[in-house]
Amino acid sequence: MKSFDDEKDGNFEASIPKELRNHLSVSNGTKFVDDVLKGTNESCLENFRMDKRVFFKLCDMLQTRGLLRHTNRIKIEEQLAIFMFIVGHNLRTRAVQELFRYSGETISRHFNNVLSAIMTISLDFFQPPSSNVPPEIREDPRFYPYFVNCVGAVDSIHFPVTVGVDEQGPFQNKNGFLSQNVLAACSFDMKFHYVLAGWEGSAPDMRVLNSALTRRNKLEVPDGKYYLVDSKYANIHGFIAPYPGVSYNQLEYGGTIHPQDARELFNQRHSILHNVTGRTFAALKERFPILMSAPSYPLATQVKLVVASCALHNYIRSENPDDWIFKMHEQPLEIVGDEELEHDPQVRNSIATDIWNDYIRDYDTIDDVVV
Repeated sequence: MKSFDDEKDGNFEASIPKELRNHLSVSNGTKFVDDVLKGTNESCLENFRMDKRVFFKLCDMLQTRGLLRHTNRIKIEEQLAIFMFIVGHNLRTRAVQELFRYSGETISRHFNNVLSAIMTISLDFFQPPSSNVPPEIREDPRFYPYFVNCVGAVDSIHFPVTVGVDEQGPFQNKNGFLSQNVLAACSFDMKFHYVLAGWEGSAPDMRVLNSALTRRNKLEVPDGKYYLVDSKYANIHGFIAPYPGVSYNQLEYGGTIHPQDARELFNQRHSILHNVTGRTFAALKERFPILMSAPSYPLATQVKLVVASCALHNYIRSENPDDWIFKMHEQPLEIVGDEELEHDPQVRNSIATDIWNDYIRDYDTIDDVVV
């Protein structure tokens, strides 16, 4: 099997981060993995992108289901470590060869075996929305009871891809880069409900959403529920976008600038909720930087890497929601502006009216107390 990194490598050691080069003195990959797994949780998280308990549980799961097995030379723990080390540090195969002391063929074979195993169980890690009101809405007076039927937020992200010269046209996005357009539905606790990867970078976002709603393995929106979308998408059944052309101020509480009308206030609250997609994508990229590098794998493998990474993101979030990568991105991002849309559904007007009426009532009460 040809290594994906058999092209010109130059000085491969230069591609290894400084903090990892001290491992080059170990005798082999087995000792390196043993040292990490016998060390601190922080060391395991840094090297293999999850703590030790979560790592061992995943190994047991893959072995129990018959998806991976020990070989004479490499145990399952080391196979998974190789995969996680590559996706978690975005190292070239030659650098990983030097670190683990295996041939490029061995590294590539185990990388692909682990990827296939994770893809096999990936659907187990994507859970549909619950019928309960998300606590992020239920426990925040800015959103409750107005968004009680909201189950999450949908957005797209572009990941760089490597494709042949004859395939590059459709994958060139509006910024001139080669990418795949990935659609994701996120819960408010920073998990992925659904991921659709592999669309060409030039594909319109609404076209990708329509594909997600009509394919066999489709994005399901529970009856009476909806996702929030940003201004790239139109308002269609099950999806609510912000009002078009309506600006808003970020200061709602404790400031001197306040929303001027119902639509501006709605867009502000909508944006605060929708930014969970940006935080979830940021955590995903932090844990799996290979997604941002256009690795020289076949396109099908690049697509699988996106899905597998999102599945592992969900698995780790469920098992250890407080690791430092998630903690880094739990605070809301800044609110961003809107662009023009075509539709204005009644449900959006109803929510906006209710929010505004309560907002005005609350401030009238404050004024009465002050006077």
